[in-house]
Amino acid sequence: MGAMLSWFIFFETEVLSHSAFNPTQLPTTNDRYQVETLTGFASRFLGNARDVRVARWGERSKVGGWMEKAKRAFGRRQIDERAMLVLNDGQDLEALGILETLESLFAAGEIIAPVVVAIPANRERMMEYGISAHPDSAGRGARAGAYAQFVVQELMPAVRARYGLSIRPATTAVLGASLGGLSAFDLAWRHPDMFGICGVFSGSFWWRADSTDARAKQASRIAHRLVRECSDAEMLMRARRGVRLWFQAGTADETDDRDGNGVIDAVQDTTELIDELVARGWEPGRNLVYREVAGGRHEPSTWKDVFGEFARFAFGRERRKGTRQRAELVVPMANDEGAKDQGSMTVHG
Repeated sequence: MGAMLSWFIFFETEVLSHSAFNPTQLPTTNDRYQVETLTGFASRFLGNARDVRVARWGERSKVGGWMEKAKRAFGRRQIDERAMLVLNDGQDLEALGILETLESLFAAGEIIAPVVVAIPANRERMMEYGISAHPDSAGRGARAGAYAQFVVQELMPAVRARYGLSIRPATTAVLGASLGGLSAFDLAWRHPDMFGICGVFSGSFWWRADSTDARAKQASRIAHRLVRECSDAEMLMRARRGVRLWFQAGTADETDDRDGNGVIDAVQDTTELIDELVARGWEPGRNLVYREVAGGRHEPSTWKDVFGEFARFAFGRERRKGTRQRAELVVPMANDEGAKDQGSMTVHG
């Protein structure tokens, strides 16, 4: 098992008796991860419910199973300090090969094994994912702030209480692809006290406030303006700079090139956001990594291929010994062209 710390704290919460979900143990093809579904986990902020899967590493306890062991630990005020991965578009847990990749890396001694919280999208995906308080030019993303409240104020405390976990920003990652990646960035930007690691695969950083022409589209990109124009207190910005960021883009994510400079928008939007972050104090090679995939498509197969690299960045044992990540890696991959998001839960954009 991975090294874990157990400590005693006083922790008062009402979410342990949360009546909005019922746990259901599901079979899994992974011998080492135990997967439970929190069925019908309801949100008062969003006014809807979804089935959230939680995967925990470890053999079943001989006495009562790992669930009962966790409950007994909580009853003794004993809390496990665990790494955690929160996944947007959690319905793609299998398509991205998350658990099998983590199992392989853990078996090789390369990472610590995080708890995985897979949050599925629903029909409101285009409204719930985005930048909080900043809908795009078509009004999409209007519920992004409520989605963030759901994750931070409802789901995370419930997971923490149910499994007796201590959630530390330094070992808590949020990951998303496409529009889910934009949402992951928003969560980490708004809540550096909870998420100290953020992964974005083919992020929808084209998200913009004005679509009248190419110049307006580029100038009104919401994530870029959020970083560039932020006037928050230096204390909060220091906390944000503590968030380690891992970005990926593929050269075949799309074909659009709005300014005709020969670089597709998916790559340009990502690298220009990185420029804004560097201007605000992020340091490539220390707390910021960019991975450009030659031929990488806008689809789960490409993201599955790079997930292992992100997992090493987020949960690697060598990083804990002080090893730095490279600022940029470019590996050719034979993939075809992808497309931008059209609002489907499984076809990302």
